[in-house]
Amino acid sequence: MTNTNTRSTRHKTQHSGTPRKTQLIKFRVTPEEKRDLEIMCEILHVNMSTLLRRCLRTKPIKQTIVVTGGGEDALKLLHIVIGSVRVREIPRQPYMEKPCDWKEGIKHRCTAAMLRHLRVETMELCQGAGLYQIDLLNGTGERITEREYWALRRGQRRLDHANQKAAASGQPIRQTKYETEKAALRRQIRSVLAKVTSLEEFSTQLLQEYGVTVRESRGRFSYLTAGRTKPISSRKLGDDFSKDKVLAVLAENAERKKTAKLYSSDPHPDCISRLIDIQAKLAAGKGAGYEHWAKIFNLKQLAKSIALFTRYNLNSEEELDARVTELQEKRDESLKVVKDLENRIKSNRELSHHVSSYLQNRKFAQQVKTAKKPEVFREQHRAELTAYQAAAAYFKAQKITKLPSLKQLEAEREQLISEKAQFYESYREAKKAWIELSTAQQNLLSTLHRKDRHQVQEGGLHDTDIAH
Repeated sequence: MTNTNTRSTRHKTQHSGTPRKTQLIKFRVTPEEKRDLEIMCEILHVNMSTLLRRCLRTKPIKQTIVVTGGGEDALKLLHIVIGSVRVREIPRQPYMEKPCDWKEGIKHRCTAAMLRHLRVETMELCQGAGLYQIDLLNGTGERITEREYWALRRGQRRLDHANQKAAASGQPIRQTKYETEKAALRRQIRSVLAKVTSLEEFSTQLLQEYGVTVRESRGRFSYLTAGRTKPISSRKLGDDFSKDKVLAVLAENAERKKTAKLYSSDPHPDCISRLIDIQAKLAAGKGAGYEHWAKIFNLKQLAKSIALFTRYNLNSEEELDARVTELQEKRDESLKVVKDLENRIKSNRELSHHVSSYLQNRKFAQQVKTAKKPEVFREQHRAELTAYQAAAAYFKAQKITKLPSLKQLEAEREQLISEKAQFYESYREAKKAWIELSTAQQNLLSTLHRKDRHQVQEGGLHDTDIAH
């Protein structure tokens, strides 16, 4: 479309005032290009004048004329427009919000829901193929801009060149990896953030150790290094250096520091652990310090075990054994119900998938019966017909004669998921109680066995007496 003639004309308006200017545009194309235009107009169900006026909608065009002869690349502009128009209608999906997402002949527009779906689908395809894929839905911990990337490349190239010169002259090489200013700032913030528990402590140590000042403006952090007059915002560094993330890390550090003393003497302060065989550990090479710690640990576990027996009101070994057996049976029954609900949820999802596939592709199975060329139609819609046949075979194998509605299946699935959550909670409680009581039982038996062994070594009892 190399030769285009434009001629302005006057158009009389119905209202008073200055007449509006319109344009008459003549496109000179080759006969082959004109045939391509006619094919495109036939596909889109519009005439040629309407198609060209849509391509140049920024100009007030009244009439267009297409003549043959001369020109090359005439369809470049039209290809851009045609390529952004949906050729055929597709079944509507949950992520499609506007008609431009599924209707025929409407220009593509990427809505927020469609864009999110495309990101999720891209991540799933890459992960399924075993490829590395960044998180497209959430922000990145370290945000590397294109400018910083190329600065790193240039700096590394200069550093390698300087190291080659230094090696040739026999001078020592001090640095082999180039680091940008933002990369150095990230490293400094991470090093300080790993050992502080409050925001004041974080700001003070960052200023004392690296000369970096922490500023806050409009709820966002920025960092001013020693050699700069303008601070670097947290958004340019990455999400790991924002105010919310920094405060969350500081809260985690404070909580970890609060429980550090408890974990130093008891690794699991909220649950009962098995007693340590101190003699076996000493024989394996442990020292006097470990022996002192192990004795304190065993006393704590025995105290927890006795408190647990008191809570369950257990006064004999027979009652303890019966209670442990009861909790174990309760745990097994709850687990059995949870597994059954998981299988029912899986079957529900499989049935929903086949019902949806059957309803969407049923029209293709009906159209193939009335098509003029069934083989050609079947080849064009092979995927849809295959999905329809698979769904029909599934219904036949499951002896389903009446299709349930998708809303009914979804409501049933939600009910099953709710029931599973309730039974799983009871299963967790029963399992936790069984583990605690069985561990306390083992601690009691271990203590009694040690006392008997100690009496045998002192000569108070004999092996035959222990056996009886």
